[in-house]
Amino acid sequence: MFNRRFFLSVAAMVAIGAVQGSAANAGEKDIVTTAVEAGSFKTLAAALKAGGLVETLQGKGPFTVFAPTDEAFAKLPEGTVETLLKPENKAQLVSVLTYHVVSGKVAAAQVVKLNAAATVNGQRVNIKVSEGNVQVDQATVVKADIHCSNGIIHVVDQVLLPSGDNIPATAAKAGTFKTLLAAAKAAGLVEVLSGDKPLTVFAPTDEAFAKLPAGTVESLLKPENKEKLAAILKFHVVAGRVFSNEVLSKSELKTVQGGMLTAKVKNGAATINGATLVTTDIDASNGVIHVIDSVMLPPAATAKTSHVTPAKAQYVAHVCPTSGRVTYSLAPPACRE
Repeated sequence: MFNRRFFLSVAAMVAIGAVQGSAANAGEKDIVTTAVEAGSFKTLAAALKAGGLVETLQGKGPFTVFAPTDEAFAKLPEGTVETLLKPENKAQLVSVLTYHVVSGKVAAAQVVKLNAAATVNGQRVNIKVSEGNVQVDQATVVKADIHCSNGIIHVVDQVLLPSGDNIPATAAKAGTFKTLLAAAKAAGLVEVLSGDKPLTVFAPTDEAFAKLPAGTVESLLKPENKEKLAAILKFHVVAGRVFSNEVLSKSELKTVQGGMLTAKVKNGAATINGATLVTTDIDASNGVIHVIDSVMLPPAATAKTSHVTPAKAQYVAHVCPTSGRVTYSLAPPACRE
């Protein structure tokens, strides 16, 4: 989301360097063995075993693991760990554990340059540096750069929890997508949006639907217009998880409807087919939601869409710490009141 704030301070780098683990000793052993021998990750080790992930994290990798201590697990509501360790809850346990793992070896010096990182779970963790501390979601990194033979461990003081709600449930909890949800139900798309295959939804708010000509929504919700409504909604959906930086970098995306969406950045503002991206990267258990301020209408079936070569540029979201203004750019933008 746009509330990710990042600044890189010398103090943060010094603090991280001060708590680095011994690469010489730990680097000879894999992630699981290193964690077990540390003695402070017994709950994590038990969870990895129950989730069937021990062999995976002993594999070649490399992996980066944000490892919660036993004290971190103890902070969860009473009975949570015991419930997750039950065989019938294995899928949920695996979802939580893989949310702590990032593919590749990402050392502290790299972590502090990120504002988010995609996890093996599929969802992203938010990263920020504040007052010399590195935070991953709501957790603080208390020890960094414990090198292992197949990756690296950063110790965190809280268990990271991924979203457990699918796309419709996430939209419902937001409270600003009542028209969209009603339309999805009328079009018979709720089941699709609740499925296991990851999707990216550019979600128009209730205010966005209200911008349409009077009577448009009511007409589309009629049973005889179900096919037309479904086409419009599918034009807002892209297969897979496509986060905001990828949306802007790819420039053009093919929708489930078959039409193309074109992303642009002008004066720091990001748009998709003319609709402004007002909030991005809202994680759901089966995808990601980007909020837009207008309903996008697919072109006529006869219209031809020209191919746009994917842009190589990488855009980054920036939040001005003084004004709160959000912009996209290739380099840190000037901060103005």
